[in-house]
Amino acid sequence: MISFSATTILVLVLIVALLVSIGVWAYSTANRLDRLHVRSDQARHALEAALSRRAVVARTVAISMAGPASDPVTAEQAKQLVALAGRAELANWYTRETAENQLAAALSALDITQLRPQLVAELADAEARVLIARRFHNDAVRDTLALRTRRSVQLLHLGGTAPLPTYFEISERVTAAATTGLDVDTVRTSARVVLLDDQDRVLLMRGHDPKTPDVPFWFTVGGGIEPGETLRTAAVRELWEETGLALDSSLLRGPLWRRVAVFPFNGELIRSEELFFVTRTKSFTPLAANQTAWERHCVTDNKWCTPADIAALDDLGETVYPFHLDQLLAEAATAAGAPTDPEVRSIR
Repeated sequence: MISFSATTILVLVLIVALLVSIGVWAYSTANRLDRLHVRSDQARHALEAALSRRAVVARTVAISMAGPASDPVTAEQAKQLVALAGRAELANWYTRETAENQLAAALSALDITQLRPQLVAELADAEARVLIARRFHNDAVRDTLALRTRRSVQLLHLGGTAPLPTYFEISERVTAAATTGLDVDTVRTSARVVLLDDQDRVLLMRGHDPKTPDVPFWFTVGGGIEPGETLRTAAVRELWEETGLALDSSLLRGPLWRRVAVFPFNGELIRSEELFFVTRTKSFTPLAANQTAWERHCVTDNKWCTPADIAALDDLGETVYPFHLDQLLAEAATAAGAPTDPEVRSIR
């Protein structure tokens, strides 16, 4: 009969525990990597859809330019635009960057004052969708590569045979079609969060412009993106700073809405592109963790609001941003419970 010493048994137990731990880690990492690959694939499909839509809009713009009364220079420009749009649509993924950059350059050279306002708006929206989709695609690729290229993941072949996702590098710029035509002092991108509780109420903050303290307004949690931040990172940071709620960015859905606003604030004219995420949490009492100087002096209240509460605030003359939020909450609630991110759309 074979007997084991206590030391041998302890060593065997430790080895088994180590193997189990490695197995659990490998299983969870493989699952996480699979989710990241799915996210990268979805982001790529969304980017391809946004690029295709821009090509369609570019072709529509070209057709409007090439009318019977068009001069030879404009007619040639329209012809080139059609050719570049077609080339971008037919290019494969690995050569599409060049084609899309050429199309973008041609679009930026357009004199939008000669286009119908509806076409200008359509082009601006198409360009904005490409910009957003490209950012989210590259964010997803970065997160996937960060895990996939770890030595332990490569050693255990947890990535399987799935090809490595690649970044999509095209010029990021605000084109003439996407501007407002106004001279603004500040241009910024903001990440905002529609924070819903278990009763589908949204958390709103009450504040005012330092120059007009007697004109309060209400707004969702969020703020400007800092250098080096992604939209999701900024949304999570703003949520913690303004409410004290620490949230995993994977619980955010979106962005589901995009809003471009031009407004005066503290004596300056600001153009803000706002991207709205949605998430759900249990109701709690917000307690700011890291307010800015403006927030300490000008954010005076917060409230969990139903659609009826929002309508009542508007009736009192205390504007709620974004506009018609009471009518948008049902859409936000649906998106919060969805397994995948919704398609972003423009709101006021």
